[in-house]
Amino acid sequence: MTSYWCARALLPGGIADNVLVTIADGRFTAVETGADPGDATCLDDLVLPGLANCHSHAFHRTLRGRTQTERGTFWTWREQMYAVASMLTPESYYALARAVYGEMLLAGITAVGEFHYLHHAPGGRRYDDPNAMGAALIAAARDVGMRITLLDTCYIAGGIDQPLNSVQERFSDGDAASWAARVSLLTRSDDVVIGTAAHSVRGVPQEQLGAVASAFPDVPLHIHLSEQVGENAACLDAYGRTPAQVLDEAGFLSGRTSAVHATHLTDVDVGLLGSSATYSCFCPTTERDLADGIGPSVALRDAGSPLTLGSDSHAVIDLFEEMRAVELDERLASRERGHWSASELLKAATTDGHRSLGFADAGVILVGARADLVAVRLDSARTAGTGGTVETVVFAASAADVTDVITGGRHVVAGGNHMTMDVAAELEASIAAVTQ
Repeated sequence: MTSYWCARALLPGGIADNVLVTIADGRFTAVETGADPGDATCLDDLVLPGLANCHSHAFHRTLRGRTQTERGTFWTWREQMYAVASMLTPESYYALARAVYGEMLLAGITAVGEFHYLHHAPGGRRYDDPNAMGAALIAAARDVGMRITLLDTCYIAGGIDQPLNSVQERFSDGDAASWAARVSLLTRSDDVVIGTAAHSVRGVPQEQLGAVASAFPDVPLHIHLSEQVGENAACLDAYGRTPAQVLDEAGFLSGRTSAVHATHLTDVDVGLLGSSATYSCFCPTTERDLADGIGPSVALRDAGSPLTLGSDSHAVIDLFEEMRAVELDERLASRERGHWSASELLKAATTDGHRSLGFADAGVILVGARADLVAVRLDSARTAGTGGTVETVVFAASAADVTDVITGGRHVVAGGNHMTMDVAAELEASIAAVTQ
């Protein structure tokens, strides 16, 4: 049994002072307010529940600082991404993902949804273990102290009515049935959820989307949706319907589904996502980095689609930045302020995010919940003088202000450093191994 005393902590009812939490077997067994610290470990900052990064492509972290040197679009960026995808092995992917997940922990992220489609060896050759690449991601997350939802992704086509290119052959199992057979070999555990995904309406033909949706009906289901205008145009040309309409007809939209990006939607699309309670996973730092556009976050929320957040390509790994970007981007689009409250954005980054990943018992400091704590400095140059409110963490703090992280009762970050690894050194080495 372990105890932590928090000078201030965000509880379900708001921020409380002098909070003593007791942890056993990875869960909160007591949460007391107005308590003395006694012999508990003291966290003198503002303590939050753990954050959930709901959309990650770990290997994209190699592109940070390398794709900012020229003009282009999402499609030219994709060619640079494919160059890295062609290089990875299970061993190098483990080393890279371990470093990336370490960076996430430093930022207060305690669970990640890894949108995983890099399944096979170059040319589509199978490893002896058909899930060697997914196993590398799971091992990396476990080793650094993070929970993972492996969103094993079906990827069949190179575009609507287009063959796979030479790199995309690594991504494909050939068809939805073969994909499902491979996924069935993966095993979940207390800290690992095996979820599913279809890459997009570009990557999975219309007639196979239903098979992906129904293959594992009780797990999280994710898909990239309408990230690009070109994707919508191709879908309309081929099927006479928008991507969201195609997904709706395939039975893909539901309360366990996350539509990632959801950027270029019609009013009908918004209604379909909202009426089905499909999550809308926004990744604002990637969407602006790739010049994707600004999605209709307010319209989706008002229609009934819960917001979640991801760092996607890892242009930065900072869920505080993702939170405030949703509101600030909406201000740019509407030329008005005050669309999302700090509490609403924190809910997206905590309880709703964890729920969308299959960890419904995380993201809240409450008896019985998974014992995740994230301490955020209130005396940094960014947060000093801000009052230490929820607005402080959403609109002023950054990942650099995280001092301590506890995941499932395990203290993994202290004083701003991971307790068992040098994250920066591992990032440097693992990225160099696949880019030089």
